[in-house]
Amino acid sequence: MARIVMKFGGTSMAGTERIRNVAARVKHEVDAGNEVAVVVSAMAGETDRLINFCREAAPLHDPKEYDVVVAAGEQITSGLLAITLQAMGVKARSWLGWQLPIQTSDAHASARIEDIDTKGLIAAMSAGEVAVIPGFQGVTEDNRITTLGRGGSDTSAVAVAAAVKADRCDIYTDVDGVYTTDPRIVPRARKLAKVTYEEMLELASVGAKVLQTRSVGLAMKENVRVQVLSSFDAPTDNPITGTLIVGDDDIGEDEMERQLITGIAHDKNEAKVTLTSVPDRPGAVANIFGPLADANINVDMIIQNIAHDSGSTDVTFTVPGAELARAIDTLEKGKDVIGFSNLMHDTKVAKISVVGVGMRSHAGVAATMFKALAQRGINVQAISTSEIKVSVLIDEDETELAVRVLHTAYGLDAEDAA
Repeated sequence: MARIVMKFGGTSMAGTERIRNVAARVKHEVDAGNEVAVVVSAMAGETDRLINFCREAAPLHDPKEYDVVVAAGEQITSGLLAITLQAMGVKARSWLGWQLPIQTSDAHASARIEDIDTKGLIAAMSAGEVAVIPGFQGVTEDNRITTLGRGGSDTSAVAVAAAVKADRCDIYTDVDGVYTTDPRIVPRARKLAKVTYEEMLELASVGAKVLQTRSVGLAMKENVRVQVLSSFDAPTDNPITGTLIVGDDDIGEDEMERQLITGIAHDKNEAKVTLTSVPDRPGAVANIFGPLADANINVDMIIQNIAHDSGSTDVTFTVPGAELARAIDTLEKGKDVIGFSNLMHDTKVAKISVVGVGMRSHAGVAATMFKALAQRGINVQAISTSEIKVSVLIDEDETELAVRVLHTAYGLDAEDAA
């Protein structure tokens, strides 16, 4: 017998028939003798609908009341799933965020989970009752409802799994695992049996949409075994049918040595900003990135060009596309302090990243990337690296070509693919 947390996304919960499919999958685990908690998202599109209601009511709405509204979507699906399970003869009840409670910070619309009281939850699970928990929501110390930000249900599921010391956290999506790249771009992409926390964190942060970044970081911190699998595949007696997200110890050194690159990710939600004629003196760069940090604008790739004879230089960097307007406003307000001449921006760019723990022990990964792109005439506009990742910025129109070229260059194409 295992203790399992199952999480189902909005697509899996989109309507009565799909909720019945989810309930049948949960019943399969219960019939196998497992203790089960289920974390659910709102129905697909429901959160966007609720957000629009808030915007229509008042563009500058109270974030506390916003959370009350948008948390309702998960409350509905948790109740519906509990009702459906009961109709199938499965003992079940819903536990809302305030009933456990799931204690969070008071940063409304982007709260962080601080503690989960699991006493009642574990007692119910041990007695054979399925606990159905709405994801994405919690409660502050002064009993105000909070939400965790978009994609927060993944984080809820991992947090619950850590709190109840679950053997595994199964996250069901519309794909059957983590692939070497997007199969819609590269049909020969391979499904991966295992991926390390670090690799998944990098892949999620650079564009892979399978898991939310915060949930992966939490899983790594709490050492929660996460499995990604499809809610549309038929239940099987094999507990491992998707991709496991695990620690290095579960991968094995030999396996990591053989797999140089784990995956290729792409992200078109980037914007490039260039400041020209920035004074080339100590503190100049701090004057640029300090105000951006104060405005909570994340900066990724940074290039400081060769100094001009005039004692100035150009600085180029990227920000999330959704943050471009705020970044421009912040920089223009600080123009006198920063001392730049012109601000140019470009949203027709994409970030392509190669990720793999094998990079730690292999040289030439970046060289292979640059050579493969150069051979197809793809220009690299910016570069950033980490211990297990190399990312480049390219023209958005060349995104799919770059992904296919790199997937082949690193030998990731599946031999038996159509």
